[in-house]
Amino acid sequence: MAGSAFPLCKTSFLFCLSGYLNVTGLDFSKEQLSVASSRQHLRAKACYKNIEWVEGNALELPFPGSYFDAITIGYGLRNVVDKPKAMREMYRVVKPGCRICVLDFNKSAQPLTTSFQEWMIDNIVVPVATGYGLGKDYEYLRSSINEFLTDRWIHILS
Repeated sequence: MAGSAFPLCKTSFLFCLSGYLNVTGLDFSKEQLSVASSRQHLRAKACYKNIEWVEGNALELPFPGSYFDAITIGYGLRNVVDKPKAMREMYRVVKPGCRICVLDFNKSAQPLTTSFQEWMIDNIVVPVATGYGLGKDYEYLRSSINEFLTDRWIHILS
């Protein structure tokens, strides 16, 4: 996954508060950006018209410093090969005092939490996704979580 990127606003999740909000979605995959753009055009709300899609690399974000008021990343940090560098890039492009929000499952240090999380993925997440024809898209989650950072390491990176 060298050169992997993440979305500043996940391309599969459109974050929209009002028609006055401008959103930039970033991904390294032209195909993902194409899907996101096509979904955007299906939405009637004015806020969906304020989304710009950018092809780019999480390790070398194509934006000047202190550019964004907020950054969100959902289930994307796990796909970046150099997580500390990606975090530094996010901090570089977010305005001072503004927020970076990372939404992801992380590897728990608590056996009970790990068991519960694995049960949820195996018995709820994957079966529900399979019902929508998306099972293959979620089967990797369990192994990906086991290889991901613990909350302690995520806190250190931030």
